[in-house]
Amino acid sequence: MIETAFASHDGVELFYRYWPARSGTAKGAIVLLHRGHEHGGRVVHLVEELGLDDFAFYAWDARGHGRSPGERGHSPSFAHSVRDLDCFVRHIRETGGFAMDQVAVVAQSVGAVLASTWVHDYAPSIRALVLASPAFDVKLYVPFAREGIALWQKLKGTFFVNSYVKARFLTHDAERIASFESDSLITRPIASNILLELYEAADRVVADARAIMVPTQLLISGSDFVVRHAPQHRFFENLGSTIKERYVLPGFYHDTLGERDRAKAVKKVRSFITERFEEAPVVADLRQAHLSGYSRDEADRLATPLSIASPRGLYWALTRASIRFGGLFSDGIKTGLRTGFDSGSTLDYIYENDARGLGPGGRLIDRQFLDAIGWRGIRQRKVHLEELIGKAFARLKAQDKPVKVLDIAAGHGRYILDAVAASEVKPDSIRLQDYSPINVEKGTALIAERGLSDIASFHRADAFDTAGLASIEPRPTLAVVSGLYELFPDNHAIEASLRGLSQALEPGSLLLYTGQPWHPQLEMIARALTSHRGGEAWIMRRRTQQEMDQLVAAAGFRKIEQRIDKWGIFTVSLAERI
Repeated sequence: MIETAFASHDGVELFYRYWPARSGTAKGAIVLLHRGHEHGGRVVHLVEELGLDDFAFYAWDARGHGRSPGERGHSPSFAHSVRDLDCFVRHIRETGGFAMDQVAVVAQSVGAVLASTWVHDYAPSIRALVLASPAFDVKLYVPFAREGIALWQKLKGTFFVNSYVKARFLTHDAERIASFESDSLITRPIASNILLELYEAADRVVADARAIMVPTQLLISGSDFVVRHAPQHRFFENLGSTIKERYVLPGFYHDTLGERDRAKAVKKVRSFITERFEEAPVVADLRQAHLSGYSRDEADRLATPLSIASPRGLYWALTRASIRFGGLFSDGIKTGLRTGFDSGSTLDYIYENDARGLGPGGRLIDRQFLDAIGWRGIRQRKVHLEELIGKAFARLKAQDKPVKVLDIAAGHGRYILDAVAASEVKPDSIRLQDYSPINVEKGTALIAERGLSDIASFHRADAFDTAGLASIEPRPTLAVVSGLYELFPDNHAIEASLRGLSQALEPGSLLLYTGQPWHPQLEMIARALTSHRGGEAWIMRRRTQQEMDQLVAAAGFRKIEQRIDKWGIFTVSLAERI
């Protein structure tokens, strides 16, 4: 065993243990994720007991746990820890020389929720995922405890909740009980923000498990005092993977892989991983998901009109009326009604985040509008765009390449110009494009206002014109597509656009693209908001991250890294032309 550390996305060094393959050259890497409150030392026994000598093993101490730094039981957010996991696997691949499909993950409890959220949000094509008693719904026992924690956090800020769980309710294994009680690295408290966000991530992943296509094994402890079974079964039933196994282990407590009779569970894990690596990787082709698939079915349901005589039809009619009424007072709602809530003008208003309207009441309504979760996600997407644009500039400069920027649907271009202002590396040229004359006019004015007319220009152009994109001069070294593909359900249009960009970009050039794998307000958007396309209903077909990544890969790009907001709504990814 080797003890070392890796630098996560924010520079914090997280501790992990590493076991090289005993047989010499590793067939793959197995990542072990511990339960909440615990650390990697609590899963060390699995390295021996699984008996997979052809594999290298890795076990981390999550941020705020074990020998990793950070306040005990705390992380800035659950999404922050999910990104830690993404960085950990990237580190394993870079140092061990593993392809993504040579990686398997075995995770317990909170670690299992981390793993399933990572697979859902980042769409890594790992070989196998084993989830033991995932903590999709922790039993708090006290009535309305979740609501009380949320209220107290809102009033007082983040605080800590101590675990009520005794070791004797985790396992029947006397040795494991004794070691738990004497382990000084066990972390009893958990930060309130992590507990609440654990529930939120679990709810989202369970409901949208159709997006998970990785071969998955689910182990459920039959006598679990810590978490509820129903969401575990619902998750399995929703799983999109064509290879999935579920086992209920009668009499097992929550520490499934640390139980007295764990040999039964370990045997199932060993068989599952062995079988997955004996067979070729299974990767579903999602490029036709716009024709058939669950997100197409979802969009079709949202596009079906509701009778005004039905309760739901009446509800949404009243909602539309209230939005029109709000537009009399709120400048943001007024902009959305006039230009479309998905227009560049509305997005630019959202980016400004300055409540305006008729008097104090109008500004209050506008603030409520601006604080909708979707708009908060849009603003976080802008932060991620600017961060990755800066990284792309630095990467190109380090490779002695010119920095020539193309944005094919820039809206008003604010996020590009803000990123340029924040970057130490200045681009050689900036070409912004959009189909809307209003956006071209506003964007040109913004370029002049920023004093960038010598290197930047704005053009009216079609982002789906393959030949037009392919013939752009000067040839870009960084192409940006933000908030565009999410608005169009047809993958053929996306493929045409990506094909043009692929022809325009030389090998080594970069592509920055966004996605929207999930949204909590899809029905409200479809039933109540209008699009820039002639005022028609704004109906979105979600693309899973795996679907979006496959379209990009098919056009000749290799994904490098990704960002996602803490609500799991918007992604920003950086890819290289190969």
